[in-house]
Amino acid sequence: MSGPSLRKLEAHRSIHHGAFVEAKRLTELLETLYADGRCGHAAEVADALVEHWETRIIAHAEAEEEGFYREKAKERGEMSEVIAQLKRDHDMMRTLIAEIRKRLPEQIDREVLTRFHTLLHINRIHSTDEEALLF
Repeated sequence: MSGPSLRKLEAHRSIHHGAFVEAKRLTELLETLYADGRCGHAAEVADALVEHWETRIIAHAEAEEEGFYREKAKERGEMSEVIAQLKRDHDMMRTLIAEIRKRLPEQIDREVLTRFHTLLHINRIHSTDEEALLF
């Protein structure tokens, strides 16, 4: 069973918005530090950004999959394809985070930044779809 904040549109939207804004802010900071050649600071921000994605966004995704999505599937069986697509979005985010984590010990480079920006785009589209289709 999912918590009440996952089942109410405004609360759910607030969770999405807060996590997205913070991820975007950290990504922009990382981009600035990278452009300025401040590698040490960029590495610290990249680590914090990965942690943010894992603890805020992926943890939220797991809660959705374990409770909210299952509840929606039981309520409305015709939602199975939509739910599968939303889970696929989560899987793509997990894959990108794993790729970033693997690259970080080497260095921050354009490939890492591209993956962080891709995460933002996937997350934005996913949240919009989820809010429109499940509520």
